Amino acid sequence: MKYLIPTLLLVSSVLCQAQPLYQGTSLGMRYEVHEVARGLGIPWGIASTGQDELLLTERSGALHKLNRFSGQLSKVTGLPEVFAQGQGGLLDIAPSPTFSKDQTLYFTYSKNVRGQGATTLARAIYSGGNTLSSWQDLLVTDSRTDGSQHFGSRIAFDALGHVYFGIGDRGERDSAQDLGSHNGTVIRLRLDGSVPPDNPFVQRPGARPEIWSYGHRNPQGMAYDLVSERLWLIEHGPRGGDEINLVKPGLNYGWPVISYGKEYWGPFAVGESTHKPGMEQPVKYYDPSIAPGSLLLYTGPAFPQWQGSLIAGALKLTHLNRVSLSADGQATGEERLLEGLGERIRALHQSSEGWIY
Repeated sequence: MKYLIPTLLLVSSVLCQAQPLYQGTSLGMRYEVHEVARGLGIPWGIASTGQDELLLTERSGALHKLNRFSGQLSKVTGLPEVFAQGQGGLLDIAPSPTFSKDQTLYFTYSKNVRGQGATTLARAIYSGGNTLSSWQDLLVTDSRTDGSQHFGSRIAFDALGHVYFGIGDRGERDSAQDLGSHNGTVIRLRLDGSVPPDNPFVQRPGARPEIWSYGHRNPQGMAYDLVSERLWLIEHGPRGGDEINLVKPGLNYGWPVISYGKEYWGPFAVGESTHKPGMEQPVKYYDPSIAPGSLLLYTGPAFPQWQGSLIAGALKLTHLNRVSLSADGQATGEERLLEGLGERIRALHQSSEGWIY
């Protein structure tokens, strides 16, 4: 058995002088993989706060500051206690769209609410150094269950002052079809945590006004295309049936009524079928599952032929999954990178150089 040490890896164009861990080519472009840091626990999210600095969340509740050139790690304090059980804990981290002015970071984490974990969106101030201040829970969602799986959760921003994040079905499948629950949804809020008046279910009695879309199983990656104004989501399916979805307001993405996956306990399809009127089809599904852990829309200069592609980390099938898109948002091709490394890839970040961490 191969035992893997949690590390942070860099996929770069061929610019580094150090000996690479791995080399490859894609669409005629050469790339290298270098180790940046090791000795982490279960890394979950990555964010950039400056030219040299990255912040890394660990699911256990730790936050680390990393100099991406020297590899030096130091711990950042000022976080609350998290519900670090099962798949829950400290999850995503994302700088505000106006971080250079307000030094605000957004987080998702599972919060202990009467002994159960609830996916929560929060924000805090980070002015450098090793401490957060002014921690504020913006939305403690109604998502707690007895289960310890499917918390979600990634964060994305549009250009109009909204923040999005996803929540899984928390192991209670049918709740993803219940608009009275936050389970199995994508949430849209203003940056201060208030509900936008144009959210699709604001006027519907009994519905949670924060909901943007529903019928999701377990969102694990989210990316907003600021040019095309599109919200992309990648989510875990059951055995087979991981999905990339183009998320639009008020739409139902079908879980658990429709799915391309099978039950874990036997060769039986999940749900009624793969299609049903009033329920959306994925842009792409994976069978067998790759177990996606992240998603970014590549826009960097280092790999010009990847521009406009969706890139996801794969946990189960241990690779970097690149999906090319047409102008109208259809999946037109797939490439599997770094398969020879055999590493579970949980989180992705694109640097200003266009390198991928």
